Amino acid sequence: MEKTISGQNLSFSEDGYMTDFSAWTEDIAKELAKEENIELTDKHMEVLKFLRKKHEAGDSLSIRSVGKSGIVDIKGLYQLFPGGPLKISSKLAGIPKPTSCV
Repeated sequence: MEKTISGQNLSFSEDGYMTDFSAWTEDIAKELAKEENIELTDKHMEVLKFLRKKHEAGDSLSIRSVGKSGIVDIKGLYQLFPGGPLKISSKLAGIPKPTSCV
């Protein structure tokens, strides 16, 4: 499916994940966050950038790996992205759905 966000035509998977990793910007993340009723803070952005870096390196992502990142603990991750922290944060980071998410 296609959406126009921040003046860009973007393609998304059936599950709502961006299909072009390189098209992501912080402005796009902010617009996507509004759809999740989340206002992004610097801490949110740290998590999103961490996820993007790990994805780019080919590392598998899990809530535990984010919790061990030193950015935020697992409880903090749930507070930042309630209702599915890894699923929502991955969408906002412009990366595919992690295999650890059902």
